[in-house]
Amino acid sequence: MRRSPFSLEAEAGIGTLGAWAVHVFTASGVAWGFLALLAISRQQWMAALAWMGLAMLVDAADGTLARRLRVAQALPGFDGALLDNITDYFTYAVVPAWFVFQAGLLPPAAALAGALVILLTSAYQFAQADAKTDDHFFKGFPSYWNVVAFYFFVLGANPWLNLALLLGLSLLVFVPIKYVYHARTAAYRRLTLALSLVWAGMVVAIGARHPEVPQWLVGGSLLYVLYYAGISLCLTARPSPSPLEVPLEANPADQ
Repeated sequence: MRRSPFSLEAEAGIGTLGAWAVHVFTASGVAWGFLALLAISRQQWMAALAWMGLAMLVDAADGTLARRLRVAQALPGFDGALLDNITDYFTYAVVPAWFVFQAGLLPPAAALAGALVILLTSAYQFAQADAKTDDHFFKGFPSYWNVVAFYFFVLGANPWLNLALLLGLSLLVFVPIKYVYHARTAAYRRLTLALSLVWAGMVVAIGARHPEVPQWLVGGSLLYVLYYAGISLCLTARPSPSPLEVPLEANPADQ
């Protein structure tokens, strides 16, 4: 059955509107990050972490939406991947750096240096041409500084220990370990996504019960962090597939 030109025009219009909606959704991460900065300036630490978490949730969903709605084809003149990187650098690096600096999570004498290390190493990581590999991994520590800031705050460890961990993670930016890209890495994707949802639920529960958080809840959430690190190391050690074995996906550059 031949389709009416009017229906084709309507679909094109819906596709364009949907594409712009996805871009606005991605850009909303900047708004949540800015609200986190306001909360930090008022020393509302849990509120700041909640805004950072919301920005992370947006980032977890926008790429999948962009690919399903074929945003790159609908708006070929707009660079969604660039918008995504700008938003992510702000929410994954700038906001957490300001958080750890202002919240006293680093030694006072080294707090500024620590924050600058986050910003500079993240700038390097985001600017790498192969920061996201052809087989859908992140190469080098993927600037999860919002997660790091969360655990620094919740665990309340010695600031010097926090600084040592911060420097260690910053060095890992330059080590070509392949870190799992939750939504796109094919290996163990269902397991990783399921555990990610459980971890997210635990993080919400920790935030809701802070400062009286059961140790088992924090420990359980850290088991997921160990899983993520372990599976990333195992998959890095595994021989890489040949180009013919890498699954093709439409427009991998979409956000």
